[in-house]
Amino acid sequence: MCWQCDHPDKTYDDYLDLCRVMIQEHGWMIQFVEGNRRRAPCAYTAGLTAHGLPELVVTGLCTHQAHDLLQGVAESAVGEEPWQSATVVVGAGKLIWEIVAVAVPDAHLSVANDLYGPGVTALQFVHMDARGHSPWHPGYRRGRYPQPVLGPRTTPLRCVELVTDPP
Repeated sequence: MCWQCDHPDKTYDDYLDLCRVMIQEHGWMIQFVEGNRRRAPCAYTAGLTAHGLPELVVTGLCTHQAHDLLQGVAESAVGEEPWQSATVVVGAGKLIWEIVAVAVPDAHLSVANDLYGPGVTALQFVHMDARGHSPWHPGYRRGRYPQPVLGPRTTPLRCVELVTDPP
């Protein structure tokens, strides 16, 4: 259930104030958007913009998987090297993610846009199926949830190999 549904006496501005507190305490927060029969679940960060970084998005994963992925990726982006679009991430010898720039962030990241205004940018971590196929591959198996891709696919310019398991 959403925060506003759980707090009917509060306003959206009250929620944004809570978000500001979480971002101030932790550096960023993760916003979840529940899926339904017509829409896949989605999760994104809000707060990385203040670090001069793009926000991060993942679609089609359950809440705990999305949280673990975005938390790990945000920590590495703030603490080490920022992630970039047109990057493929490989681990254990197979493709794990492909990173695409979100074409219209204001259509998908309402909390981040309401906190930081126009100009928010975002990267989507497009996850592969169990066989390492991307959503663009004809053999891709989408699993429990569909995975909408929120930006155009570009030719990968960079490959990152993970030395540890992905978040």
